[in-house]
Amino acid sequence: MRRNMVLALIACGMASTTALAFQSTIGNADEAFLPRLIVSSTIPANGDLNPYGVAFVPQNFPGGGAIAPGDVLISNFNSSKNVQGTGTTIVKLTPDGTVVPPVAPGKHGNAVTFFTSMRRGLSTALGVLQGGFVLVGNVPTTDGTFNTIKQGALQVIDRNGNLVNTFASPVFLDTPWDLTINDSGTRAQVFVSNVKSGTVSRLDISVGPSNVSIVHMTEIAMGYPVQPNAAAVILGPTGLAYDKTTDILYVASTADNTIYAVPYAGTAASLAVKGTPVFVSPRLIGPLALVFAPNGHLLTANGDATANNDPTHPSEIIEFTKSGQFVREFNVDAAQGGAFGIASVVAGHPRFNFAAVDDVPNVISVYDFDTAGSAGGALEAGVTGQ
Repeated sequence: MRRNMVLALIACGMASTTALAFQSTIGNADEAFLPRLIVSSTIPANGDLNPYGVAFVPQNFPGGGAIAPGDVLISNFNSSKNVQGTGTTIVKLTPDGTVVPPVAPGKHGNAVTFFTSMRRGLSTALGVLQGGFVLVGNVPTTDGTFNTIKQGALQVIDRNGNLVNTFASPVFLDTPWDLTINDSGTRAQVFVSNVKSGTVSRLDISVGPSNVSIVHMTEIAMGYPVQPNAAAVILGPTGLAYDKTTDILYVASTADNTIYAVPYAGTAASLAVKGTPVFVSPRLIGPLALVFAPNGHLLTANGDATANNDPTHPSEIIEFTKSGQFVREFNVDAAQGGAFGIASVVAGHPRFNFAAVDDVPNVISVYDFDTAGSAGGALEAGVTGQ
């Protein structure tokens, strides 16, 4: 009932127009009819727009910092002037805290700024290491166009919002567009899609108490189509989701509307393949972010950057199985181009477990989906799916 109610609210456009924090005042919250759903602005004091990346702070994240388990981080791609590839902020939302009311684009907002970067164009490549660090990539431009895209990097930020390291490579990290993390605590694997070169890299990293270092970098996938796009600047490989139990990395290829499966992604010493198409469907219209749901299904956000001539299916989140069977869809906005970054909590989190940005009004929606009886145990808890 709770899940169906959430989907009904979204279909009515409630998630894009209303900011609500649902809190139970009865002894048994399981008896509540209304779901937990929060919608909050992502515009910070400097006016940055176009929220892209989304990540939950994991449950075992160390305390004593500016962010805590359950917080949601959002990276902004555009500046206050709405120039793509020039945003510099990561904002945070505490779902049980204060909802931030929306403001008009170009105005100063009240979203809490966690980090301000010297690098521009913070992308969907946003993730949180359980060791106490945040990772964010950037794809900078000079004027918001494809022709002015510059070298990007992957920045490492501590739990107080301080930059502690920056990784850049013209081969393995040329334009970090999205990422996912296979986190083992002091060791982790970070899979990064490079949008301009059409490749995916694996970074094997060591996580210490005060910094993060790269042990090895490997190009594990390549050959995804890349093309300029006026609405999104560039189309190329975007969302990544890693299944540790099968060692398969799923890749959302935006330009050709296909989800690929790359084998041996976490173990191969050298691998440069495109992978096998596992989901090719007319329902895919510029798939961007890609995550696992707690039930083991995959979720991708349709950004509508490729041709979408169906006005009744804008800004959708698509759910499908790992074998490529369509399950369900819903839209996060009545206009096209609203769906981009999404995040989920596969296991180990007591409350809110799914988040999606809406680029049209610049808001983040955070949901509590009832996952009782789900197949979430089929996925390893160490895989964040960010």
